[in-house]
Amino acid sequence: MSSNNGYILELATSEASVGSNVPLQFRILDSAGTPLTRYTDTHDKQLHLIVVGLDLTGIQHVHPELDENGNWHLSVDFDHPGDYRVFADFTPDGGDGITLSADVRVAGSYEPRPLPAAASATTVDGYTVSVEGEAHAGQTSKLTLSVSRDGIPVTDLQPYLAAYGHLVALRASDLAYLHVHPDGYPGDGVTPAGPAITFYANMPSAEDYRLFLDFKHGDVVRTAEFTLTADNATTPESERAHHAHHGH
Repeated sequence: MSSNNGYILELATSEASVGSNVPLQFRILDSAGTPLTRYTDTHDKQLHLIVVGLDLTGIQHVHPELDENGNWHLSVDFDHPGDYRVFADFTPDGGDGITLSADVRVAGSYEPRPLPAAASATTVDGYTVSVEGEAHAGQTSKLTLSVSRDGIPVTDLQPYLAAYGHLVALRASDLAYLHVHPDGYPGDGVTPAGPAITFYANMPSAEDYRLFLDFKHGDVVRTAEFTLTADNATTPESERAHHAHHGH
């Protein structure tokens, strides 16, 4: 939603042109219409911005700069015409986490790309990311993503924004943004640096979801993308662990 709990995401413009490093500016307004300037850091940042095409392509996870007047500034890549959704994920100082969204139209004709079929593994830049676990609608599902390269498990993932991986999940039918919580964190004495990264997600309905995993290795952040289908199956109450880790 563009508004939630009294806060509003206000884009400086809802239209843009195709190109790289396209300037984008926005504000978060409170219930009085005043720009929000005080935030609580989440995963080392005041605000996480997700930009993705409405056909779930071209995702970007970026971190804009805030000026003294409450305006956020950044540059994004609009690689092709079409409609894009912008998600602002943040925590107001002294408040709870909020996600707001708004759309940007990039001029030109285009054909939306079909959603890739559900799969248990995907590749990016020579890395293979596989997922274990079942997604069940209406309950917390444990998903373990494992990273390998040339068939060899990666055991030296690097911390990125205070985690070994960040997972964004979007419902394919309406791009509903799911908060996904990682299990553990670097330096806690328990969580290994790969190859497995475990997350807990709550899929609200039985349908397809597009998942995007950010992970860092060799000083480069890469994004693995795949489709996951949630079903209506249930599991015993004893297996439904509720995890209160903060993240996305």
